[in-house]
Amino acid sequence: MTPRRVVVTGLGLVTPLAVGTEATWTGLLAGRVATGPVRSFDATRYRVDRGAEIDGFRPEEHLRRLDPASVGRASQLAAVAARLALADAGLAADADPRAMPERCGVAMGTTSGEPAEIERFDDAWVAGAAAASDPRFVSRYPCHVIAQNVAREVGWRGPVAMLPNACAAGNYAVAYASELLRSGRADRMLAGGADIFSRITYSGFARLGAVAPDRCRPFDRERKGMIPGEGAAVLVLETLEEARARGASIYAEVAGYGLSCDAHHMTGAQPSGDGALRAMELALVGAGATAAEVSYVSAHGTGTPANDRVEAIALQRLFGENAAATPVSSIKSMIGHTMGAASAIEAAVCALAVRHGWIPPTANFEAADDDCGLDFVPNTARRHPVVLAMNNAYAFGGSNASVLFRAVPA
Repeated sequence: MTPRRVVVTGLGLVTPLAVGTEATWTGLLAGRVATGPVRSFDATRYRVDRGAEIDGFRPEEHLRRLDPASVGRASQLAAVAARLALADAGLAADADPRAMPERCGVAMGTTSGEPAEIERFDDAWVAGAAAASDPRFVSRYPCHVIAQNVAREVGWRGPVAMLPNACAAGNYAVAYASELLRSGRADRMLAGGADIFSRITYSGFARLGAVAPDRCRPFDRERKGMIPGEGAAVLVLETLEEARARGASIYAEVAGYGLSCDAHHMTGAQPSGDGALRAMELALVGAGATAAEVSYVSAHGTGTPANDRVEAIALQRLFGENAAATPVSSIKSMIGHTMGAASAIEAAVCALAVRHGWIPPTANFEAADDDCGLDFVPNTARRHPVVLAMNNAYAFGGSNASVLFRAVPA
């Protein structure tokens, strides 16, 4: 059977910039930075106090089936993003006559799942107000409940998968969902990622010395680290045939993906960039494309000295003599590192770049680094036709994932 082509027909974004895709996209193109002092807990115990948290998030305004009080914040973010994506795809109603719910599924990625539930349970346990068998903890903490809660919210009863592949999880979810569609095992999929801002996550990165003291400055010579953030993104994926049959508006095609592992170190990237390069090359092979055809790269670009250098090395190796002419940017400079949601949000950004022909900037960029000699679209969005966009994500443990999004002729 010839593999079916998979396209993006809906996007739902919940980010530190805004609750909503259009407002987030507008903020990114404006170069608006949504990082600042930590607000949700006392960060004075750390040497750093910067975060990227979501303001004005009211899940009750969007959810129809889930009671926000009965699920964790990550599930709330994911379910709201799913609702926004379905509405954007013209599938706001739970029942769609063109697709059976049993053949519509969910694939979500995450890094930490619902860490705030651990914090609340631990605080209650220390205070003597929680039992070891507390049903609220058992039903709200496990990371798999995020995908299941999205399925409950939209009423889809097909394949459900949770991929905790850390900061590459969103790309892994898109790759997995697209494979189900290509093979005919599903008719429509919601794919994305979600993570929340928490003391647990913040403490881990602060102890590693990976949090920037002021701003996230990817690929800049004076970069000093990342800024932890929170968010969610969901993409509606369906076959090109079905999308055209129902007259859907198409953002882009999921043209190919590449997955690899450094098998090198738990937190450090392989210095040569071999693993990252292999993922990009596999994505190009899957898309039947060459590096010269790539119009834009949405970089992992965390702002940490070592990781940015390795990613730049891998990109230089991939593009060769065209490296300096290929636009590369990192939106983490504006919304922080949203962990398991990061590459899902960036996947949506790639789809938006393909549709609108605009590339968001790398904000806070002041001084070029000789080790990262590429075109990082500094500080100002750029009008640029995007025919093939590459989305890169690299996670702890050396997990690499690249996904390509291609323009589809009307």
